[in-house]
Amino acid sequence: MGEVIVENVKRKVGAIEGIKEAKVKLVWDPPWTPARISEDAMGKMAK
Repeated sequence: MGEVIVENVKRKVGAIEGIKEAKVKLVWDPPWTPARISEDAMGKMAK
């Protein structure tokens, strides 16, 4: 699934005007947990 994530990010970032190339490094450490969600993102998820 990591390759899919990287390619999706490259495609989205590459679609931004003025971006010629995007290099994406997927990092698995530290592991993501729901505690890492920002307050802003939590508010958007609640809607």
